[in-house]
Amino acid sequence: QVQLVESGGGSVQPGGSLRLSCTGSGYTLSSGCVRWFRQTPGKEREGVAGLWPHTDSTFYRDSVRGRFTMSRDNALNTVYLQMNRLQPEDTATYYCAAGPSYQCGGSLDDDNMKYWGSGTPVTISS
Repeated sequence: QVQLVESGGGSVQPGGSLRLSCTGSGYTLSSGCVRWFRQTPGKEREGVAGLWPHTDSTFYRDSVRGRFTMSRDNALNTVYLQMNRLQPEDTATYYCAAGPSYQCGGSLDDDNMKYWGSGTPVTISS
């Protein structure tokens, strides 16, 4: 049974940082595409970032590029999303998703991923 478990969410002030983790079990995250999405109530889920397998090439939503960074630790079967200079508009529940490599090639907001975590909430507020 495949499970993705996110952690690291919380509440910080604008300008602060958080590091989200996504740990997989039953599935090797480095074997395929891993992406982060976020969603706020009443809004569509949107893609935030993605990490290709093998090359570890990354891609980001324009609004987070330069502030967010994806990385991985294969020994821990974990992918990270380092989020710096957080802003109130970053407030959302963040989801980790994984799937075959080609799923990194779709549009940023394409959420037709094979595996999903249950999400971790992030609140940016002063």
